[in-house]
Parts: sequence; C-alpha cells; structure tokens
Amino acid sequence: MRHLRLFPDDTAIPFMRWRKFSFLFSGILSVLCFVAYFTFGMNTGIDFQGGTLMEIQTKAGPADLGDIRQKMNGLGLGEVQVQSFGAPENVLLRIVRQPGGDAEQVAVVGKVQAVFGDTVEYRRTEVVGPRVSGELAQNGIIGVLLALAGIMVYVWFRFEWQYSLGAVIATLHDIVLTIGLFAVLQLEFNLSSIAAILTIIGYSLNDTVVVYDRIREMRRKYKRMPLPAMLDLAINQTLTRTTNTALTTLIALLALYVFGGEVIRSFTFAMLFGVIVGTYSSIFIAAPVLIFLDPQLAGDKSEDEGEEAKAAPAKA
Repeated sequence: MRHLRLFPDDTAIPFMRWRKFSFLFSGILSVLCFVAYFTFGMNTGIDFQGGTLMEIQTKAGPADLGDIRQKMNGLGLGEVQVQSFGAPENVLLRIVRQPGGDAEQVAVVGKVQAVFGDTVEYRRTEVVGPRVSGELAQNGIIGVLLALAGIMVYVWFRFEWQYSLGAVIATLHDIVLTIGLFAVLQLEFNLSSIAAILTIIGYSLNDTVVVYDRIREMRRKYKRMPLPAMLDLAINQTLTRTTNTALTTLIALLALYVFGGEVIRSFTFAMLFGVIVGTYSSIFIAAPVLIFLDPQLAGDKSEDEGEEAKAAPAKA
C-alpha cells in the first residue's frame, strides 16, 4: 500500500532564501497584533470579568437551548452563555457581571426566575466576583509562562541552547498572533481560550522538535555543509509529515467548528488559526532563526548558494 505523499522525495524548496521576507512578514504581523491588543483590548468572558452562574434543569423533557437563549437575550443582561451538559435537561447559564454592587447581581437571579418560573428547577446559583475572576486570569498567565519555561528547559537538554531559544521564539510568535486574532475579531477570551493557546503551544512545539531532530541528524551526517543548506534539506525531508499532520488536524477541527455548536466555536476557531500559524512558524521561524542565534553554526556564507544547489533531499 502506497503512502500519501504531497511532496516527492526529491523536493528541494529553498526555504532559507525567503527567511528575510518571513521574518519581516512575521515582525509586521506581531507589531500589528500588539497595536490591536492595546487599541481594541480583549473581549474577556465571564471567567475573567466575573458574573452569575446558574444551573437549571427543565421539567418538560430535553432543554431547547435556542428558546432558552432567546429568552435570556430578551432580558438585556449583556453577554449570556447557554450551555448544555450531562443530561439533555441540564443547562448552565453564565451571565456577565452587571454594573453596580451585589444587589445588582442578586437582581439578575430574580429576573431569570421570573422568565422561567416553575418550568425549570434551579439547582445551583453562584456569583463569580472580580477577585475570583482576577485569580483565574492570573493563573492562566502563569500557566502559559510555565509552559514556555518547560519548553525552553526540555529543548535545551535535548538539543542545544540555540534550539531552545529558537523554539521559544517560534512559540511566542504563535501566541502573539493568536492573541492578536482575538483582539482584532473581538472573540470572547475565556478559560477555553487559554486552553486553546496551550494546545497551540504543544502542537507548534511538536512540529518544531521534528524539524530540529532532523537538523541534528543532518549536522552529524554533513558536518561541512553550511547551516542554511542543511536547514533546507531537513525541512524538505520532513515537509510531507508536517503537511499531512496539519491537514488531518485541520479537517478534524473544521468538523468541530461547523458541528460543535456555539459553546466551543471560539476554541475551535483559535485552534484552526493556531495550527496554520504553528506549521508556518516551525518552517519559517524556528528553523531559520538558528542562523542568527549562532553565526558559527551557519558555516561559510560564501558557500551558501552552492551547497543549497547541491543538496538533494533524501527520503524521509
């Protein structure tokens, strides 16, 4: 049985010739993301703003989420999330924190009870205050920073410090662009978004480590080959694996985005964007940045073009 190969074995795409353009392109995008973040801000959800959480159970059979959402939107309470969980009758209502003190939050519960009356059973009511939401935001940031620190330590021990720093630069690139996407499109940013960012970090790192591992093999085999030519050789040899992984992941995420419902739509959209950006960064950021981190690894620059022309990718 023949394996699917989107690129032939003799693929020799000169990725390193485009490194200056890729760095310029990524740099401009990163600056625009910072501008969008400080201009538009983040559309933070209930997890980070605080609000009211109510768990209800319908008495007349499975819950009609569309009808419940329509009634909740009619109350004029701002952002409201309606989520089914567990049994078909169970519904979770998340209502953004209302302006004012505790009295306003208590009034929200009364309005919801007035709308649904005795048609539902009110199983749980909680109010998430600003202190709790602030702790959630802080813990989310700490989680991302710890992930980056873990990546640096892991890649440093497995490879060298240049690879470690390159992996972190590529990962930061993915995080900045993803956060910029949330800021530009004003997508809701909540704990699910933090989970999406952490998942994107893992996916991007996996692609980067595969390329780095092949680069390490090439360095042992072709000790006199300049690094730019070696990087091209390594990327071309792993190109089929990289694209196959990205395409299969995108197909699964696209199905979740279309059929998964509103609850996970922002999560899957961020993941779709993150997979594309992570694949791009592993090729155009993580690999070529090694040339700038340690010029000694790059070899004789005068031999660069000649070696790139001679290097032909072997089978992956």
